[in-house]
Amino acid sequence: MLFICYPKCSTCRKAKTWLEDHNISYELRDIKEENPTAQELSDWQKKSGLPMKKFFNTSGMLYREMGLKDKLKTMTDQEMLDLLATDGMLVKRPILVTDDAVLVGFKEAEYQTVQ
Repeated sequence: MLFICYPKCSTCRKAKTWLEDHNISYELRDIKEENPTAQELSDWQKKSGLPMKKFFNTSGMLYREMGLKDKLKTMTDQEMLDLLATDGMLVKRPILVTDDAVLVGFKEAEYQTVQ
């Protein structure tokens, strides 16, 4: 299982603690150091069943600085993928990738399904 996070993010720290408290092993990947590729994001989006817009970190400074709230409305999924692949700080986190699911953000009820 792959756990993609930003170590300074409080939500990521909560998710990491939850995984450790439940003895779930994972491979850690810092999203700032190793940004997901467009292909990875495409695969994860398909596996998650979520719309591409759900992969954006809407509370991030970069998202706001770029005015993406309005721009996303007219972008294609491919344009969104290409943009997300440019900077890990645009990507919502944490992302938990398992064999059969991709969870975006941290909701304890969703995490309980991966045990």
